[in-house]
Amino acid sequence: MITSNTVLTGAHVQLEPLNESHRTLLKMMSQDDRVSTYSPALKLKFNAWFDKALKSYPDFPQLSFVVRTRVDNKIVGSTRFYEINLDHKRLAIGYTWYLPEVWGSKVNAECKLLLLQYVFDTLKINRIEFFIDSRNQRSRAAVKKLGATEEGLLRQHIILEDGFIRDTVVYSILKKEWPAILRMLEKRLAQ
Repeated sequence: MITSNTVLTGAHVQLEPLNESHRTLLKMMSQDDRVSTYSPALKLKFNAWFDKALKSYPDFPQLSFVVRTRVDNKIVGSTRFYEINLDHKRLAIGYTWYLPEVWGSKVNAECKLLLLQYVFDTLKINRIEFFIDSRNQRSRAAVKKLGATEEGLLRQHIILEDGFIRDTVVYSILKKEWPAILRMLEKRLAQ
Protein backbone atom coordinates (compact mmCIF):
# COMPACT_ATOMS: atom_id res chain seq x y z
CA MET A 1 0.00 0.00 0.00
CA ILE A 2 1.25 3.47 -0.87
CA THR A 3 1.41 5.84 2.08
CA SER A 4 2.34 9.51 2.17
CA ASN A 5 4.98 8.81 4.85
CA THR A 6 6.99 6.31 2.77
CA VAL A 7 10.76 6.67 3.26
CA LEU A 8 13.16 4.71 1.02
CA THR A 9 16.72 4.33 2.27
CA GLY A 10 19.79 3.06 0.45
CA ALA A 11 23.53 3.15 1.04
CA HIS A 12 24.00 6.52 -0.70
CA VAL A 13 20.62 8.27 -0.68
CA GLN A 14 17.39 8.49 1.22
CA LEU A 15 14.07 9.43 -0.40
CA GLU A 16 11.81 11.27 2.01
CA PRO A 17 8.27 12.54 1.49
CA LEU A 18 8.21 16.10 0.21
CA ASN A 19 6.71 18.53 2.72
CA GLU A 20 6.27 22.27 3.21
CA SER A 21 9.60 22.59 5.04
CA HIS A 22 11.40 21.83 1.74
CA ARG A 23 9.86 24.72 -0.24
CA THR A 24 12.50 27.42 0.25
CA LEU A 25 15.51 25.16 -0.29
CA LEU A 26 14.08 23.47 -3.38
CA LYS A 27 13.08 26.82 -4.86
CA MET A 28 16.62 28.10 -4.45
CA MET A 29 18.09 24.89 -5.92
CA SER A 30 15.72 24.84 -8.89
CA GLN A 31 16.75 28.28 -10.14
CA ASP A 32 19.93 26.84 -11.64
CA ASP A 33 19.38 26.97 -15.43
CA ARG A 34 20.96 23.53 -15.79
CA VAL A 35 18.23 22.08 -13.55
CA SER A 36 15.26 23.89 -15.11
CA THR A 37 16.20 23.63 -18.81
CA TYR A 38 13.50 21.05 -19.61
CA SER A 39 11.27 21.88 -16.63
CA PRO A 40 10.56 25.60 -16.94
CA ALA A 41 7.88 25.33 -14.22
CA LEU A 42 10.69 24.99 -11.69
CA LYS A 43 11.94 28.46 -12.55
CA LEU A 44 8.86 30.28 -13.87
CA LYS A 45 6.12 28.90 -11.60
CA PHE A 46 7.92 27.17 -8.75
CA ASN A 47 5.23 27.72 -6.11
CA ALA A 48 2.53 26.24 -8.34
CA TRP A 49 4.86 23.30 -9.15
CA PHE A 50 5.56 22.79 -5.43
CA ASP A 51 1.89 23.11 -4.39
CA LYS A 52 0.97 20.42 -6.90
CA ALA A 53 3.86 18.23 -5.71
CA LEU A 54 2.56 18.46 -2.12
CA LYS A 55 -0.69 16.76 -3.08
CA SER A 56 -0.29 13.10 -2.31
CA TYR A 57 -1.78 9.66 -2.49
CA PRO A 58 -4.53 8.56 -1.91
CA ASP A 59 -6.25 11.92 -2.50
CA PHE A 60 -4.11 12.65 -5.57
CA PRO A 61 -2.45 10.00 -7.80
CA GLN A 62 1.15 10.89 -6.90
CA LEU A 63 3.77 10.73 -4.15
CA SER A 64 6.66 13.20 -4.20
CA PHE A 65 10.06 12.81 -2.55
CA VAL A 66 13.14 14.86 -1.81
CA VAL A 67 16.46 13.13 -2.44
CA ARG A 68 18.97 13.37 0.41
CA THR A 69 22.57 12.15 0.26
CA ARG A 70 23.40 10.05 3.29
CA VAL A 71 27.10 10.96 3.50
CA ASP A 72 26.39 14.65 4.28
CA ASN A 73 22.60 14.71 4.85
CA LYS A 74 22.19 17.21 1.99
CA ILE A 75 19.05 17.51 -0.14
CA VAL A 76 20.17 17.26 -3.78
CA GLY A 77 16.92 16.97 -5.73
CA SER A 78 13.42 15.64 -6.04
CA THR A 79 11.52 12.79 -7.73
CA ARG A 80 7.96 11.54 -7.87
CA PHE A 81 5.62 8.63 -8.45
CA TYR A 82 2.68 9.96 -10.47
CA GLU A 83 -0.25 8.76 -12.54
CA ILE A 84 -0.59 6.02 -9.94
CA ASN A 85 -3.21 3.53 -11.05
CA LEU A 86 -3.35 0.55 -8.71
CA ASP A 87 -6.36 -0.95 -10.52
CA HIS A 88 -4.17 -1.45 -13.59
CA LYS A 89 -0.95 -1.94 -11.56
CA ARG A 90 1.00 0.85 -13.25
CA LEU A 91 2.51 4.20 -12.41
CA ALA A 92 5.01 6.70 -13.74
CA ILE A 93 8.29 7.85 -12.26
CA GLY A 94 9.37 11.34 -13.11
CA TYR A 95 9.55 15.02 -12.24
CA THR A 96 13.10 14.01 -11.33
CA TRP A 97 15.84 16.59 -11.05
CA TYR A 98 19.13 16.83 -9.19
CA LEU A 99 21.74 19.45 -8.48
CA PRO A 100 24.44 19.28 -11.17
CA GLU A 101 27.03 18.39 -8.53
CA VAL A 102 25.56 14.87 -8.28
CA TRP A 103 25.11 14.27 -12.01
CA GLY A 104 27.11 11.21 -13.02
CA SER A 105 27.33 9.97 -9.42
CA LYS A 106 25.53 7.01 -7.85
CA VAL A 107 22.60 9.21 -6.82
CA ASN A 108 20.30 8.58 -9.78
CA ALA A 109 21.10 4.87 -10.03
CA GLU A 110 20.33 4.33 -6.34
CA CYS A 111 17.21 6.51 -6.45
CA LYS A 112 15.85 4.45 -9.32
CA LEU A 113 16.84 1.21 -7.56
CA LEU A 114 14.92 2.26 -4.43
CA LEU A 115 11.88 3.42 -6.41
CA LEU A 116 11.78 0.33 -8.60
CA GLN A 117 12.26 -2.05 -5.66
CA TYR A 118 9.38 -0.41 -3.85
CA VAL A 119 6.98 -0.50 -6.78
CA PHE A 120 7.81 -3.96 -8.08
CA ASP A 121 8.52 -5.80 -4.81
CA THR A 122 6.22 -4.04 -2.33
CA LEU A 123 3.38 -2.64 -4.44
CA LYS A 124 3.44 -5.49 -7.00
CA ILE A 125 3.15 -3.04 -9.90
CA ASN A 126 3.29 -4.55 -13.42
CA ARG A 127 4.45 -1.52 -15.42
CA ILE A 128 6.54 1.59 -14.75
CA GLU A 129 6.42 4.45 -17.24
CA PHE A 130 8.78 7.35 -17.89
CA PHE A 131 7.66 10.36 -19.97
CA ILE A 132 10.67 12.42 -21.08
CA ASP A 133 11.06 15.62 -23.08
CA SER A 134 12.43 14.46 -26.44
CA ARG A 135 15.14 17.16 -26.26
CA ASN A 136 16.46 15.94 -22.90
CA GLN A 137 19.25 13.64 -24.02
CA ARG A 138 20.71 13.33 -20.49
CA SER A 139 17.46 11.95 -19.04
CA ARG A 140 16.79 9.76 -22.05
CA ALA A 141 20.27 8.22 -21.77
CA ALA A 142 19.83 7.68 -18.02
CA VAL A 143 16.52 5.86 -18.47
CA LYS A 144 17.94 3.72 -21.29
CA LYS A 145 20.91 2.90 -19.05
CA LEU A 146 18.39 1.59 -16.51
CA GLY A 147 17.20 -0.91 -19.10
CA ALA A 148 13.90 0.79 -19.91
CA THR A 149 12.38 0.17 -23.33
CA GLU A 150 11.64 3.12 -25.60
CA GLU A 151 8.04 2.72 -26.75
CA GLY A 152 7.44 5.74 -28.90
CA LEU A 153 6.99 9.46 -29.34
CA LEU A 154 3.93 11.47 -28.30
CA ARG A 155 4.05 14.40 -30.72
CA GLN A 156 3.15 17.88 -29.43
CA HIS A 157 2.18 16.22 -26.16
CA ILE A 158 2.59 19.00 -23.57
CA ILE A 159 2.69 22.80 -23.60
CA LEU A 160 5.36 23.88 -21.11
CA GLU A 161 5.17 26.96 -18.89
CA ASP A 162 7.45 28.89 -21.25
CA GLY A 163 5.06 28.15 -24.17
CA PHE A 164 7.22 25.49 -25.82
CA ILE A 165 5.17 22.61 -27.26
CA ARG A 166 7.15 19.52 -26.39
CA ASP A 167 7.28 16.06 -27.86
CA THR A 168 7.44 13.33 -25.20
CA VAL A 169 9.31 10.04 -25.48
CA VAL A 170 7.68 7.16 -23.59
CA TYR A 171 9.77 4.45 -21.90
CA SER A 172 8.70 1.53 -19.73
CA ILE A 173 9.94 -1.25 -17.50
CA LEU A 174 7.77 -4.31 -16.99
CA LYS A 175 7.66 -6.52 -13.91
CA LYS A 176 9.14 -9.46 -15.84
CA GLU A 177 12.16 -7.27 -16.75
CA TRP A 178 12.77 -6.22 -13.15
CA PRO A 179 15.06 -9.11 -12.00
CA ALA A 180 17.62 -8.41 -14.74
CA ILE A 181 17.44 -4.65 -14.14
CA LEU A 182 17.87 -5.19 -10.39
CA ARG A 183 21.06 -7.23 -10.98
CA MET A 184 22.41 -4.57 -13.35
CA LEU A 185 21.71 -1.73 -10.89
CA GLU A 186 23.26 -3.64 -7.99
CA LYS A 187 26.36 -4.26 -10.12
CA ARG A 188 26.58 -0.55 -11.08
CA LEU A 189 26.27 0.55 -7.47
CA ALA A 190 28.91 -1.96 -6.29
CA GLN A 191 31.58 -0.43 -8.57
